[in-house]
Amino acid sequence: MPAKNMLFRLGIFLSLFLLNPIPSQSAVSSIDLGSEWFKVAVVNLKPGQPPISIAINEMSKRKTPSLVAFHSGSRLIGEEASGIVARYPNKVYSHLRDLISKPFSHVSKTLESLYLSYDISPEESRNVAVFKTENGNFTAEELVAMLFKYALGLAEAHTRGTPVKDAVVTVPPYMGVAERKGLLVAAELAGINVLALVNEHSGAALQYGIDKDFSNGSRHVIFYDMGAGSTYAALVYFSAYNTKEFGKTVSANQFQVKDVRWDAELGGEHMELRLVEHFADEFNKQVGNGVDIRKSPKAMAKLKKQVKRTKEILSANTAAPISVESIYDDRDFRSSITREKFEELCADLWEKALVPLKEVLTHSGLKIEDIYAVELIGGATRVPKLQAKLQEFLGRKELDRHLDSDEAITLGASLHAANISDGIKLNRKLGMIDGSPYGYVIEVDGPDLPKDESTKQLTIPRMKKLPSKMFRSIVHKKDFEVSLAYESDDFLPPGTTSRTFAQYAVSGLTDASEKYASRNLSAPVKANLHFSLSRSGIFSLDRADAVIEITEWVEVPLKNLTVDNSTSASVNTSTESGPTSTEESDEKLNTDTVNSNTSDPGTNDSSTISPVTEKKLKKRTFRVPLKIDEKITGPGAPLSKESFSEAKRKLEALDKKDEERRRTAELKNSLEGYIYDTRDKLESGDFVKISTSQECQSFIEKLDEVQEWLYTDGEDASATQFQEHLDKLKAIGDPIFFRHKELTARPAASDHARKYLNEVQQVGSLISCSSNTLLLCLVKFFAS
Repeated sequence: MPAKNMLFRLGIFLSLFLLNPIPSQSAVSSIDLGSEWFKVAVVNLKPGQPPISIAINEMSKRKTPSLVAFHSGSRLIGEEASGIVARYPNKVYSHLRDLISKPFSHVSKTLESLYLSYDISPEESRNVAVFKTENGNFTAEELVAMLFKYALGLAEAHTRGTPVKDAVVTVPPYMGVAERKGLLVAAELAGINVLALVNEHSGAALQYGIDKDFSNGSRHVIFYDMGAGSTYAALVYFSAYNTKEFGKTVSANQFQVKDVRWDAELGGEHMELRLVEHFADEFNKQVGNGVDIRKSPKAMAKLKKQVKRTKEILSANTAAPISVESIYDDRDFRSSITREKFEELCADLWEKALVPLKEVLTHSGLKIEDIYAVELIGGATRVPKLQAKLQEFLGRKELDRHLDSDEAITLGASLHAANISDGIKLNRKLGMIDGSPYGYVIEVDGPDLPKDESTKQLTIPRMKKLPSKMFRSIVHKKDFEVSLAYESDDFLPPGTTSRTFAQYAVSGLTDASEKYASRNLSAPVKANLHFSLSRSGIFSLDRADAVIEITEWVEVPLKNLTVDNSTSASVNTSTESGPTSTEESDEKLNTDTVNSNTSDPGTNDSSTISPVTEKKLKKRTFRVPLKIDEKITGPGAPLSKESFSEAKRKLEALDKKDEERRRTAELKNSLEGYIYDTRDKLESGDFVKISTSQECQSFIEKLDEVQEWLYTDGEDASATQFQEHLDKLKAIGDPIFFRHKELTARPAASDHARKYLNEVQQVGSLISCSSNTLLLCLVKFFAS
């Protein structure tokens, strides 16, 4: 019985232990990559850390400039790149997200409008821009991959050792298929497994609804976002539904994106450009002599940097100064501007800012009073005039600003990452139904195919649920081509010149048709096309197969029949073998004739006869996989394996070089710190007791020697050289510091030894106690 009780208790303990969840050691992140800034959020269920938080950079800032620079042979990212943008504007690359997978002409036009004079050239195979730097040539995908790799480093530093490889990346709604594919390529180059690309408005909606209860009433909410380079308004419907959870009916929250409209060429940066033009004209007028600072990239970079600060000041004040030192030809520029003048310069932008909001309401059929809230996000929504225009249009005294305008999208995207991740599950859930911002058309072209509705169809209407799968079938027996295109010429991604974004050659149908041509076809040969609209909003043709149906006469055995009904069986056989008898089958059939002489010779029962066969008409279906070859050209074309490997190699070489640079800087700082700390210690009186004055003086001279080398020849030394000098100094200093440690630790060690001896003596006196007084001695001993 005791053994059984012990086993029972052990079983209970193990059950409780197994039911207790083990803390997750995995983490996922979200990356909100914008035109000017990017933010990183991390979902980490490690004990002692918040489950969702923003990862800070090395400057302890919660957002990082989306900049990559190359200077003096080094690569600089984020804050480091921002530090040299005014001095070396041609070496600091910005707006990279908006340049990815764009035609060269669009990139060139965009950079010119922003007064960015990079050295670029068109790539022959894809017609995208190649940025020529002192460290090599890079495409926008490769430069964005550098930002992603840096963001991944911030996430892993934030988790303090927990690896982070899975991430969700946010995208603006107007980003097309080619651009989304380009972002995925950039993430793959950075070593990130992208769980999904999520539309920015969906991230904001997740953050808005995660802590709310919609069981008491549904609501329509518009998310209005004006960032640095674009503006959009998204209509989202929040509601609740009943579901079963552990056998109980519970209420679950969800939201559905009903519509989204945008202006991809209107943002806070366009307001700043109005100020830049104003002050450039003012400076040119002051200087005269035909001077135009617009032709000086460095002058424009300095002016743009100060204009950004001026605009921020105007958001809180009615007037703001501007001061730019040595803006051009060693001339300083100082001026000021009132908020009223700023609003006058941007007069046409205020009306344009309302267009996405008006379009959402118009196409949804809703009135302003049907909208529960209009949530403002994005840095440019802080501009007072914009807020006033929105208030006027909405007829509301107060605007809704319940979300953090900078971090709402990032935090919401991290919730989505946790929901779709295999390694992390959160208790708080909010169902998300997002839709495709674009409608997509498929067109089939080939020999003898008509140009009508049968070969050109709207397959994906706007706001089709993500993800989705769809199937199309065409009657044809020759190889053909499939094109995927946007629904309308009036609704294309920025910079896109053609509606068609993908082409596929489907082959194998001609061979399959000829192979089965001699068979009795029961239906025309057709091809089934399988399409998918991924969670990331990418529409593609996944697979195709030929469907061939034939009808054949096959002999099948009849059941054993008696002699009495053998005559009728014979009649039935001839009747059932008529052409009207069919049977569907996808399996391969055995059509061998059944042997009629299979009766047991030892059987004398004359009431039965051997089995006979009959002919039946059966339909067989053959599905033959067809070959699909992508024929995508231009910026949307995928990278070849060779190009991808080469890009990966270049990035890894830069990563290795950056790591060596960081290691060199750390060792240089360590060597410098060791010299100063050691000299201060040697000059104190404590070291006289453990070393001779000659030994100290010799060591100080060695320190001076290394310090002089450090600030002369050592300025450009390698990490190995710094390490060698540090090791040589430590070889001299470590024995001295060890003796000093012994000297300072000896009093405390002596006190500890005396205390230990006293305790030993007390234990000895305890052992000498008689057995009758042992308990009393123990009490006294522990009480003392």
